Amino acid sequence: MKKTLCVFFCFLIGTIFSNAQKHTIIFENQYEEALKETNLTINGTAYTTDANGTISLDLTGIDTINVTSDNHKPTKIAVKDISPKNKVTVKRDFTWKDLINPMFYVINGGLWLILFIIFAETGLFAGFFLPGDSLLFVAGIYSNELVNTVVLIDNDYINLIILIFAISFAGIIGNTVGYWFGKKVGPRMYTWKDRMLFKQKYLYQAHEFYEKHGGVAIIGARFLPMVRTFAPIIAGIVGMDKKKFAYYNIVGSFLWVGSLILAGHFLQKWMFDWFGFDLKSKLEYIIIVIVLVTTAPVLYKMFFSKKKSPTLEVGKDVIEEQIDKIEDAIEDKFDRKDD
Repeated sequence: MKKTLCVFFCFLIGTIFSNAQKHTIIFENQYEEALKETNLTINGTAYTTDANGTISLDLTGIDTINVTSDNHKPTKIAVKDISPKNKVTVKRDFTWKDLINPMFYVINGGLWLILFIIFAETGLFAGFFLPGDSLLFVAGIYSNELVNTVVLIDNDYINLIILIFAISFAGIIGNTVGYWFGKKVGPRMYTWKDRMLFKQKYLYQAHEFYEKHGGVAIIGARFLPMVRTFAPIIAGIVGMDKKKFAYYNIVGSFLWVGSLILAGHFLQKWMFDWFGFDLKSKLEYIIIVIVLVTTAPVLYKMFFSKKKSPTLEVGKDVIEEQIDKIEDAIEDKFDRKDD
């Protein structure tokens, strides 16, 4: 009986001790995205992470863990160096899709790369595909980390102001470069012949639109992907007044940058303080929502807006032509009476 009890207690103590060494580790990539339901090989043993990217490991007597996985770089980390949150980062191999992931720029270039991206998206033709809106939102979440890579300031609000002014300035320069480019090529375009994708009447229509609604166009374009890349160039082509463009360029840049950075920063702070929810853990979903919200007006306009009937357009031209003829006839009649 004593022997049986002794064996039982030894087994119980061993079980408790063994369970005490179990560690639930969260595996994520360099963009802080959990490796959900991913096959990993850890110290030669195959595992599969759950829906949260976690695996329960017995690290008793283990100094280091070696992690390998398809499409990821091999990772070796000492057990003592695993973060307090039990997170292990396994770097994912680069893919072209990373270029539309804002975390790619935050991780690999910090504030300086973000400044260039905003400049490129608003001033260069090639920048139309870059993730401006979602990048600004994420920059607001990581405002302290981004600013502290350049200057160490332990104050959230000062870091926010620095970030907003720096990125707004980059956006202003970008739009100015786009306007300057349009100004240079604009006069030549008025001598081009009509082609399939180019009509002289489009230039005059754009000129009339920018004369009436130029301010709304420059400010509103900031919040529309792709449109913000070409709006300043078109403004330069049609010869929008320099002072008017400069004013709305500055206002639009600060409104766009400030609203998205502040939204990211304070939404993250509010959600974490009130609900203990970290937006950083759901960035992929937030980015998708931002992309859908910002592109919806453009897509709606492209596919669902009512197009004018060609027949009506022809009819309109005929009516206008007849009105002109009638006016000419009336003028001739009065001229004859005067004679």
